Amino acid sequence: MASGTTVCCVSQIGETAGAVWKALADQGPLSVARLIKEVDAPRDLVMQAIGWLAREHKIDIEEGKSRFVSLR
Repeated sequence: MASGTTVCCVSQIGETAGAVWKALADQGPLSVARLIKEVDAPRDLVMQAIGWLAREHKIDIEEGKSRFVSLR
């Protein structure tokens, strides 16, 4: 059974995923570093949100010198 802390954390990740999606929709592909600045949330939370969106097949992550994230 999930505790209140877990539900809160999952809710924060979901809200941050929405902010990540909106930033990508507004600005196009962004590096992970730039995305963290645009969303203005802790790095760990943004990375969890990116994972959430990747799992739902809503984003692509391009590896290179930097990681770039874009909407599918």
